[in-house]
Amino acid sequence: MAAVKEFSVEEKLSSLVRLQKIDCKLDEIQILKGELPIEVKDLEDEIEGLHARQTRIEEEINGIQEFINQKQEGIKEAQALIKKYEKQSDNVKNNREFEAINKEIEMQQLEEKLCEKHIKDATEEIADKARQLELAKKAVSTKEGNLSGKKGELEKIIKETEKEEAQYNKVAAQARSHADDRLLTSYDRIRKNYHNGLAVVPVERDSCGGCFHAIPPQKQSEIKLRKKIMVCENCGRILADAELNDSVVVD
Repeated sequence: MAAVKEFSVEEKLSSLVRLQKIDCKLDEIQILKGELPIEVKDLEDEIEGLHARQTRIEEEINGIQEFINQKQEGIKEAQALIKKYEKQSDNVKNNREFEAINKEIEMQQLEEKLCEKHIKDATEEIADKARQLELAKKAVSTKEGNLSGKKGELEKIIKETEKEEAQYNKVAAQARSHADDRLLTSYDRIRKNYHNGLAVVPVERDSCGGCFHAIPPQKQSEIKLRKKIMVCENCGRILADAELNDSVVVD
């Protein structure tokens, strides 16, 4: 069985410094993209929501139109019954029959007026829904124009950086494969804790390169020896001496 190579503290630290510099390059590419990926996703979600709203309004308009058609049929039926009762009134034999027919005619006239009122209200509602539909269509058109512009910007940046990003992702994977697993876990955790993604920083001007907290001379001497992993007491970032940091170059 092949022996597993043991890395020195200096080698482990060099691997982390290299990984940090690679990740910083990848972070710069993401910064170049800015909020565009989020903006594109948000616009796509908004357009999807507006299309759903359009569909809902169209279905509501169709439902109201069906209601109007029913009420128009109701008017025809009422008018037909009125004519029928008026014809029957010509052949009544007594006042009781006459009053009964007149009552039926009045009921159908009321039904006709009620249907007309329902049609009027429904027609106004359709007009309101039509305005809402037009606004939704205009909003979709505007959002789609914005989306097209944002996608164009993003695609241009991706095209300009995809080769560089792919290369950095490749070397980042290689760097991670050579890093100590426990240190790598700590590195990833620290990176997530800070918006600038700095987990490994050099000691600069006697201070932590991340939070600028002063590093005591004795601790600086220990860091330069590279015999053990040292962290900033204030921010918890992994510290490297400036010479080691400068010696690691990422093309």
